[in-house]
Amino acid sequence: MFRLHRYGKAPLAFIGMLLSSLLLSCLLVPSQAIAAEVMVAVASNFTAPMKDIAARFQQHSGHRLVMAFGSSGKFTAQIHNGAPFEVFLSADQAKPEALIRAGFASADSRFTYALGRLALWTTTPDVDVRAQLHSGQFRKLALANPRLAPYGAAAQQTLAALALTDSVATRQVMGENIAQTWQFVSSGNAQLGFVALSQVMSGGHINNGSVWIVPDTLYQPIRQDAVLLKKGELKKGEPNPAARAFLAFLQSAEVTELIRGYGYHRE
Repeated sequence: MFRLHRYGKAPLAFIGMLLSSLLLSCLLVPSQAIAAEVMVAVASNFTAPMKDIAARFQQHSGHRLVMAFGSSGKFTAQIHNGAPFEVFLSADQAKPEALIRAGFASADSRFTYALGRLALWTTTPDVDVRAQLHSGQFRKLALANPRLAPYGAAAQQTLAALALTDSVATRQVMGENIAQTWQFVSSGNAQLGFVALSQVMSGGHINNGSVWIVPDTLYQPIRQDAVLLKKGELKKGEPNPAARAFLAFLQSAEVTELIRGYGYHRE
């Protein structure tokens, strides 16, 4: 406590100057430094890398990501119906493009954040998975619904290229998305399944079972696009830098290196 009877009026002037300085410092703090939340809809194939990316983004920026994982088709329908997502990481290019045309997303924000890769997987170790597919030595083959999931479409294209469409038709089981497809194989309900390579790889290594990494010449490229949604441009009527900061981080060299460990590529 200041002793006014000893120092006279000098402390009062000093306190006033100090308070003015503190107030000015608060006013000059940039809005970017204020932590914010960003609601992100993420294609289910990107679940594992996205969790790593979110942790690093929060550490770098202080902002927090609130994430939902699912099929790109369902997210697109939810966005049309007013879902509060601010950023969309699709499993393809078509859905972000459609959202831009419909006025739900910012055209200048769209970019390809990853090139996905398809894999044929079984939980059984030391198996020639491609030979097993060709021989028909399985009861069920899992793949994602091609109407909703690009990886399902890629699986169908692969079967067609291998001339196996008819021979496996009665033994297919379809997941609503690529996450459910992985669960069919993981649980043993399907002996083989076409999944995203990222679901069975981390750190550049296969996690378990046996995998055939499908050559990308057998299916159309899986270009996965990210886009800033209109609800991410403003937050409570004010500019929302956190959403764009996340999209910038997603394009960084650090993230590029991280997703390579999950089997993705960048153009």
